[in-house]
Amino acid sequence: MTNAWSLLYDEMTEHSEYYYDYNRNDLDREDPFTMNVFMTEKNNRYRYSEEEILKELTDYIVRTYDQHYSAGSDKIQTLDLIEACGDGEAFCRSNILKYASRYDKKGTARRDIMKILHYAVLLMHFNDKNANRETYNQ
Repeated sequence: MTNAWSLLYDEMTEHSEYYYDYNRNDLDREDPFTMNVFMTEKNNRYRYSEEEILKELTDYIVRTYDQHYSAGSDKIQTLDLIEACGDGEAFCRSNILKYASRYDKKGTARRDIMKILHYAVLLMHFNDKNANRETYNQ
């Protein structure tokens, strides 16, 4: 059975095939014993296109600010008024349910998902703003 202890034993009792392959004092060396967990553009850390989807969601949210109705030149959004009444979280939760229940019934599945996600982000904002945060001992 191979486990960390057996690998350590092998390393301590006999040198691995990599032992002589690189200079341990060379700071620019590529270490064969570690794997790069910090991914670069070439080595995408997301498995399911999350990075592209998050960018698409961000772009969608930015575009919505040009489309919303506002009250006069001060750019007060309707959601600002809803929040002032204390209904921000309920409004966002209700819209998530609305768009989830009609998902792809109008042939706009992707747009429905974007709206769900946008309202989820807004719900997180209002939840964070209104929540009584507990402190936890570390």
